[in-house]
Amino acid sequence: MKKLSILLALMASPAMAASGPFFSLGNTDFVVLIAFIVFIGVLVYFKVPGMLGGMLDKRADGIEAELEEAKALREEAQSLLASYERKQQEVKEQAERIVAHAKEEAQTAAEQAKEELAKSIARRLDAAQDQIASAEASALKEVRDRAVSVAVAAAGDVIAKKMTAENADALIDNAIADVQSRLH
Repeated sequence: MKKLSILLALMASPAMAASGPFFSLGNTDFVVLIAFIVFIGVLVYFKVPGMLGGMLDKRADGIEAELEEAKALREEAQSLLASYERKQQEVKEQAERIVAHAKEEAQTAAEQAKEELAKSIARRLDAAQDQIASAEASALKEVRDRAVSVAVAAAGDVIAKKMTAENADALIDNAIADVQSRLH
């Protein structure tokens, strides 16, 4: 049964369907040609090719506008990127300047601190030397005072041992006479 259906399908080919003269309504090829021409005519009458062309042109214009917009957006993005890169470079340079300035200020402050420390040490050394000199002078005065008191005591002892009562009375009388002459 399968073989029979395959055989019938091969026999009913389109070339066998057309029989008789070509320009007759009995010929299926002619009828199909007329239907195709009428279909094309209907399409042309209703301006379907123009509408299709217009739709394609409209779509092409839309795509072109989108491409122009994308190009403009790309250029704007590139300019923004360049602007941000410039700003980043400026910020980097400013940060470097700030760091350099801070280093200079720190170095200046360190030098000033060293100078002030040296001055402070010099002042303290001067004060210590003044204290040492004062202590030396005080010690020398104490030694002199002590030497004077020892000498006076020794002289008093010597005079007391050598002094007699008559010499003492004579010295007292001389002292009184001297005081009277100076008072008047």
